[in-house]
Parts: sequence; C-alpha cells; structure tokens
Amino acid sequence: MSTPPKPKTAKKELAVDTVSRTPQQGRSKASLERMVSAAEKLMLERGSEEFTLQEVSQTGNVSIGSIYLRFESKENLVRAVIGNHLQRMEERENVMMERVRQQSSSLATVVPAFVENYAELLREEAPLLRQSMARAAFDPLVAGPGRESANRAAALGINAMLEYRDQFGGSDQERKANAAYQIIFATLARQLSLGSTGESVHPQDWKELKIELGRMCLAYLTTNL
Repeated sequence: MSTPPKPKTAKKELAVDTVSRTPQQGRSKASLERMVSAAEKLMLERGSEEFTLQEVSQTGNVSIGSIYLRFESKENLVRAVIGNHLQRMEERENVMMERVRQQSSSLATVVPAFVENYAELLREEAPLLRQSMARAAFDPLVAGPGRESANRAAALGINAMLEYRDQFGGSDQERKANAAYQIIFATLARQLSLGSTGESVHPQDWKELKIELGRMCLAYLTTNL
C-alpha cells in the first residue's frame, strides 16, 4: 500500500523580504507593515490592483519615498501582499485540518467536515485569492508559489480522506481521493469565481451546495468501482 503524499510547506519565494529591502530597525519594520497592510486594504476595497502608491502613502501614513525605498515598484508591493496572503492561507489551512480531524471519526464524517470547513475558508479568502490567481496567469514570481500553495492544500484534503482508506469502495484509493478533491475544489472555485468570471456562477444556495457536494463525493468514494 503506497503512502499518500505529505503536504509541503510552501517555499518562500514570495515572502515580503524577497520583494523588498527588509528594514532592520523596529520603526522601519512597522512602516513596512503599514505599507503592505494599506496596499492589501486598497486591493480588497477595489477588488483589483487599481490603486496608486500615493493612495498607499495616504492610507498607510508612510511617505512615497519610503515605499520606493522598500519595494522599488508597485509590482513588488502587490507581490508582497500576495506573499503575505499565501502564508496566512497556509496557517489557516493547518488550523482548519485540525478542526476537521476533531470532527471526524470515519469517511462518512470526514468528507462533509472537509467540504464544509474548506468551503468556508475559500469563501472568506476569495477576494484576495481571485487577485492572486489573476496575477499568477502572467507573473511567474506569483505563479510558482501559488502553485505550491495549491498543491499543499490538495495534499491536506487528500490525506484527510486517505486516513479512512479502508472504508473506500473499490481499489486505487489514492486515485479516488485525488479525484474527489479535484471535484470539491473545482465546484467551490467556480461558485466563488476563483479563476473565472462571475458570469460562470450557478445560482445555487451555498449551504445546499456544500451538503450535496459532500454527499456526492462520499458516494463516489464508497462505491465499489
């Protein structure tokens, strides 16, 4: 019996200190945090990267000169926001999976628990995820870490299901767990407009969607195919 892949911690190519000149003094670090926080606030408010460094300066109470000193460009500041977001996602996913395990004692409980908790995490993080995925389409500095983050999340979900592999129907449990995860993510991503336009969203009740998605995947995993 093969061992399921272990989730890897995302590499730090997109950490703030890789796209900025990292300050050493406490006051400078606080200023840096205000820059990134202000840029994220503007991105969330507008749903896009359509902001100016002057607006970051005003929102974060930092000078334009200090922004250029730390980041050199708006592009690097956006990457810093996304890097912070990927790190927060990783931390939240770890907490989420611990909660899923506490709520689960069988395949019949782990599948709906994972769908419910993962769906809510994605829903809450969707505003920045949309922008991260849009930028990843043309920015390799975002695409690589984003792909690693997505693969890590997939491994967490797949491994949670494979903890109850003896309750699967049929054979090749890894293939079935991977397929179930892909169905879960693709369905939730479409409903949340992750990587797509809002026109593709089907007008379905969110609570009902989560319940039926969990039932469907559980039925697939336990079917003797």
